[in-house]
Amino acid sequence: MQVRKNPNFKWLLMLVALLVVIAIPSYYWMEKENNAHAERSRSLLSPVIMVPGSSATTERFNELIDQLNKTTMNEHSVLKVTVSREAKLSYSGSINKNDQEPIIIIGFANNKDGYGNIKKQAFWLDVAFTSLMQNYKFNNFKAFGHSNGGLIWTYWLEHYYAQYSDDVRIKRLMTLGTPYNFTENNINNRTQMLADFIKNRTALPENLKVYSLSGGKSYESDGIVPETSVAAGKFIFQKQVKSYTAMTVTGEKADHSDLPQNKQVIQAIREYLLKKPDRPGRPEKNLKLRRKRSNR
Repeated sequence: MQVRKNPNFKWLLMLVALLVVIAIPSYYWMEKENNAHAERSRSLLSPVIMVPGSSATTERFNELIDQLNKTTMNEHSVLKVTVSREAKLSYSGSINKNDQEPIIIIGFANNKDGYGNIKKQAFWLDVAFTSLMQNYKFNNFKAFGHSNGGLIWTYWLEHYYAQYSDDVRIKRLMTLGTPYNFTENNINNRTQMLADFIKNRTALPENLKVYSLSGGKSYESDGIVPETSVAAGKFIFQKQVKSYTAMTVTGEKADHSDLPQNKQVIQAIREYLLKKPDRPGRPEKNLKLRRKRSNR
């Protein structure tokens, strides 16, 4: 008597084999992801990530960082990342092993002005941020942006941050001389960029603390950016984030290009962004900040 083979049995074996082939790499991928998540949750790393303005490179904050390291108890190591037009990353510097609060600077090969470029730069910022998060596995960070750097951070927060919010928390954002309405003096004449920022403000993280600093070279501007343009940030952040604080810095180096070297700005970074206490010493002169604060 001839035994007939069941054709369904052959297909069943093939299906089981296929499931095994799929399941094995999936298992190792899940294990890798779980290990990365556990490592991230234990991490003590809390970097300050800085983005310079238009026409500036990753060297923009050298003097600022030198001054910070002279007046804080622990020296902050510096990692610089440049993103090419093809979204490829190049690095210089490094993060010291025992440095829990390094400074990371992200710059762009295309560092030109304009709303269209700001959108591109926000995408390139996201490419760099993804790489940094995967490599260094931090679970929180602070952000700093000078001039257009603040616009890039704002666009990134509204369009990219949500995908990371479960794993990485942005604690504070400090913008410096950021022209939220470009060079427009009349707040009633809103640029397309400002209108878009206001439209998409609900995507901003509600637990974020925002500090907006403007230069007080004159009562109307820092020499380049109108004070009303910096102040337009309130229409984006007020009653949307945890707190929004506006400050005006004065004295020497209060014009737009010199703001990162302004002593009051450096003091504000120490006080509001960094978690390390200052070295004991004599207080700086002329460090009165005119502040406006708004909580949710």
